[in-house]
Amino acid sequence: MINESMYAWGSEPSAIRQLFAYGLERKKAIGADKVFDFSLGNPNVPTPQVVTDTLKALLERSPETLHGYTPAQGDSATRQAVANEISKRFEVKASPDSVYMTVGAAASISISLAAVSHPGDEIIVNAPYFPEYRVWATQAGCKVVEVATKSDDFSLDTKAIADAITPKTSAIIVNSPNNPVGTVYSKQNLIELARVLEQKQKETGHPIYLISDEPYREIVYTETVPYVPSIYARTLVCYSYSKSLSLPGERIGYVYVSDEMDKEEHDKVFLAVCGAGRALGYVCAPALFQKAIAECVNVPSGVAAYAKNRKLLTEGLSALGYEYIEPKGAFYLWVKALEDDAKAFSEKAKQFELLIVPSDSFGVKGWVRISYCVSPETIVNSMPAFEALMKAYR
Repeated sequence: MINESMYAWGSEPSAIRQLFAYGLERKKAIGADKVFDFSLGNPNVPTPQVVTDTLKALLERSPETLHGYTPAQGDSATRQAVANEISKRFEVKASPDSVYMTVGAAASISISLAAVSHPGDEIIVNAPYFPEYRVWATQAGCKVVEVATKSDDFSLDTKAIADAITPKTSAIIVNSPNNPVGTVYSKQNLIELARVLEQKQKETGHPIYLISDEPYREIVYTETVPYVPSIYARTLVCYSYSKSLSLPGERIGYVYVSDEMDKEEHDKVFLAVCGAGRALGYVCAPALFQKAIAECVNVPSGVAAYAKNRKLLTEGLSALGYEYIEPKGAFYLWVKALEDDAKAFSEKAKQFELLIVPSDSFGVKGWVRISYCVSPETIVNSMPAFEALMKAYR
């Protein structure tokens, strides 16, 4: 007998992936230049040259040492390099024995959820949120509790979070810069969250962990991103190099268990992370890219290209009368749908070869996500289609 839960996930794939697959077929049918695919967060910015050069140099090494297994938690030199970079950049104590190398942020979050929760626990997510959180939390046997962010700026609604916490709450996932809105949570907002979690821990008598999902940390435009472990001790950072170094298909990232935790608790949490990695089959992340990351941990991201795209898209849509939230980070624009039914609006957009993701799968209604990690030409050439879509509603 097959697992019905797995069948359900497989038969109802991600709305984002479905739209991306539709786009591939349309490009084959009418030509790639006639399809304006804003569905997937697949960076168009080239991988930094230093990363490419590092990979070329690594390929000259002995295959036995280059491609062999690393320890389950990751190559020691890579973990040391990551810990050093965390310590240097964020002025916090970070040990290599707090770093677990993973197959991207998806593995990082899955591992973290399994490490700090039990079946039947509750995981809080802040809507709108990346839809796969629900998949990973459910697979861990947990119930997902959605808490809406503030309607004006999509910042964390700490009062609503406090009201949502119960004795079954084991963790909250925070994503800043946020996918899909591009919100960057302020330090004060995170301090308020930390106060809520600390108070609720006293009331419930058990820890509440903060899982900080940070694949877009390097892609910011107007401000810096506060480092959560320096604000709240019981934090697990889930990081990926997919966006910062334009390596989405290579699936390389890490979990960092904050050294600000009590030492005994920290060690137990880290061993639980190691155990979760083992149980889920996420051991020994790709060796080649671990070695590349060891030498490229501080390589800057191509933010200027995304900033250019953001300007092109926001100015173009503003001129046409669209409403949106100005993104402070990441590479998504959160646009108000031209009708209440975001799915219907997204389907209507297809008539003009515009592929935009409806907000329903992100846990809210009435919006669409436009991914602008595309070529500038795609944005410029899409404007007549956006204009035609607007006219269809007038």
